[in-house]
Amino acid sequence: MTPTLNLEELTLGSGSHRPSDGAMCVMEAAAYMAGEPWSDHPECVSPVIAAFLRSWNDALPDDQRGQLVRYLGNVHDGGVLGTAPASPELENRRSWLAVDWSVRVHTPAWLRLAGLDDQAGTLENLPEILNPSTAAAIKPALDAVRKDAAAAWAAAWDAAWDAAWDAAWTAAWDAARAAAGAAAGAAAGAAAWDAAGAAAWDAAGAAAGAAAWDAARDAARDAARAAARAAAWDAAGAAAWDAAGAAAGAAAGTAAWDAAGAAAWAAARAAARDALAPTVALLQESAHELVVRMATATVEDDA
Repeated sequence: MTPTLNLEELTLGSGSHRPSDGAMCVMEAAAYMAGEPWSDHPECVSPVIAAFLRSWNDALPDDQRGQLVRYLGNVHDGGVLGTAPASPELENRRSWLAVDWSVRVHTPAWLRLAGLDDQAGTLENLPEILNPSTAAAIKPALDAVRKDAAAAWAAAWDAAWDAAWDAAWTAAWDAARAAAGAAAGAAAGAAAWDAAGAAAWDAAGAAAGAAAWDAARDAARDAARAAARAAAWDAAGAAAWDAAGAAAGAAAGTAAWDAAGAAAWAAARAAARDALAPTVALLQESAHELVVRMATATVEDDA
């Protein structure tokens, strides 16, 4: 008899588990439902899709991980059980779907948030990335976008520094700038370089393994991160400065700088997170569509 789970009450956990832990990740749940031995590498799920869902499962916050329960069903019902075994050609196709989404959907979303609409359009209008040959062909465009995104991040940082023109506030601004920079970087590196994006590259690497894939990954990742950091800075920098000024004005001496730094960190982190959240949510929904495409893909799709 095949084991069953109450999916409405199931709470997914991060990482791998033992049967005695009383918790499971989405792929452990898939193996359990398929009646397989306990594992987060279920034989009934495509290795590419499983890599995507393991990564996404572990990167999502606890209060958002439940959205992955939808995949604990048969492929004909919108789930991923039954996507394996599959031919190497089909797994390769699925991996390139993940690459294509990362370059032509994920990265442009962050570029637009940073105001780099032309660069976003460049990537969106690229031909579909189907194999190492098409990946190699788009490398010049990806490299150019990565350069522009890096320049936008550098410009945002320089502009923030130029705004601190009052010498009396230099020490306070050092604390505020450090806090805002760290918050923006953390948000762009973790929340902004969102769980879905990281999962897509993990899934792509599960089957692609080509030099062209490595180049596309590096360029798209760097461009998305730089754009996200620039966008985060727009919110975090102003919030940090306002908070630092308010805190310093309410205290004196060393205590003022301590209060300014703490307030700047909290305000910058919150502002960066809020600024990036709509794009993260948009990409999460797009990633769900990607999982469905990978699950229902055929080899003929890349013909």
